[in-house]
Amino acid sequence: MKSKTQALMVQGTTSDAGKSVLVAGICRVLARRGCRVAPFKPQNMALNSAVTADGGEIGRAQAVQALACGIEASVHMNPVLLKPNSDTGAQVILQGRALSNMEAQSYHDYKKVAMDTVLDSFGRLQNDYDYIVVEGAGSPAEVNLRENDIANMGFAEAADVPVIIIADIDKGGVFAHLYGTLVLLSESEQSRVKGFVINRFRGDIALLQSGLDWLEEKTGKPVLGVIPYLHGFDLEAEDAIMANQVKAEQTKLKVVVPVFTRISNHTDFDALRLNPDIDLRYAGKGEKLQHADLIILPGSKSTCADLEYLRSQGWDKDIQRHIRLGGKVMGICGGYQMLGDWIHDPDGVEGNPGSSKGLGLLNMVTTLTSQKQLTNVKGNVYLNGDVARVTGYEIHVGVSTVTEHSGAAPFIVLDNGSKDGLVSECGHILGTYLHGIFDEFDTANLICRWAGAQGLQEYDHVASKEKAINRIADAIEEHMNFEPLWENAFKVK
Repeated sequence: MKSKTQALMVQGTTSDAGKSVLVAGICRVLARRGCRVAPFKPQNMALNSAVTADGGEIGRAQAVQALACGIEASVHMNPVLLKPNSDTGAQVILQGRALSNMEAQSYHDYKKVAMDTVLDSFGRLQNDYDYIVVEGAGSPAEVNLRENDIANMGFAEAADVPVIIIADIDKGGVFAHLYGTLVLLSESEQSRVKGFVINRFRGDIALLQSGLDWLEEKTGKPVLGVIPYLHGFDLEAEDAIMANQVKAEQTKLKVVVPVFTRISNHTDFDALRLNPDIDLRYAGKGEKLQHADLIILPGSKSTCADLEYLRSQGWDKDIQRHIRLGGKVMGICGGYQMLGDWIHDPDGVEGNPGSSKGLGLLNMVTTLTSQKQLTNVKGNVYLNGDVARVTGYEIHVGVSTVTEHSGAAPFIVLDNGSKDGLVSECGHILGTYLHGIFDEFDTANLICRWAGAQGLQEYDHVASKEKAINRIADAIEEHMNFEPLWENAFKVK
């Protein structure tokens, strides 16, 4: 597949080598130069997803990369999205729409079919953009996954796209990672690699030079750049949960989020986690939900299974104790469904058909359905007599119905007149289907006041994302040499 569109693929030696961020930065660099550029990831496995303008579902990283390009996200930027729902299975989403649940072996065989979808989407982007920056997945050196590969070199070969390989020096063993990855590729794949990028370097570059010289001599490939470690850099993670941050002792609000086995869209909490007045802590297996003003139950890809996991950790008892002591509880998406009386799954959408008893904190019943709700929404939040505008997105299966005479009040009234979420009659529990609800400070501040925080300093999450994208773009401009790859692009003014 060839056209006038210039494409470049970023592959990594490992997961979390920096592929997503590097792609976002390159996209911003090209966009600054007036280039018509789009991101692309053939196959993504992630539980953090986003809703496109046309109502499809893609990986959250590609939505951030589209933001870096200054364009709206499209389903064709991530034509295959895998959302794990067990250790061996995942929901397969093609061009924004859920196809089915597949076990790993079945999907491995299906990839031959999925490649047609990938190349179709790539071709559509080629028709609309002059430059496409492609992100690989994991590592191209995973030899057990080479057959039918659509995520890395399999795609690069089929679409005839040049490749650069990035490695994270902060993890150690960077030269072994880069050299070993290249050696494990086929001869044609090796020739497709145009150079290396070393990420997250800190220290004196002079002490690294002998290693760079060795790598270039040994492989015949140039090191195109050494990106410095950017302290305080924070951009939405593709899937990994950010480590708990150390905050000042006198924060104004303490928030605890339990980490479910299939936690989804934990990027919901970035705006809280990054606010200096909020101490947000993720609680993992074996930890208690304690020392908090607010407990937030996050989204889940497997709500009923994670509800059982919640109980196995004793978190249901922690939540009850927290409420008795006057604390507040909030649920988002799957976490909202858990707060109700029952979750019914008559068609086995999440596994075996059946019903799960909820936490009984909101008088509602949820019935899971095969049709997924995918929409971007706007509306007004109503809480404690105050109102704030909210923008968010819904990604869920299931319909929640309020129990008659429950005494609960709607939490959000959307611009289309429909209602979302509930606030309990006692006023200590609330839930919503809206992801991204904390991204606008007025809404986040309103919820935090309800939870007991007063006088939070304003944190602009949208501006923070823009700043992060520009920081990585600035670092790329300063520390990378793209002229051997895209000389014409980098002459655009």
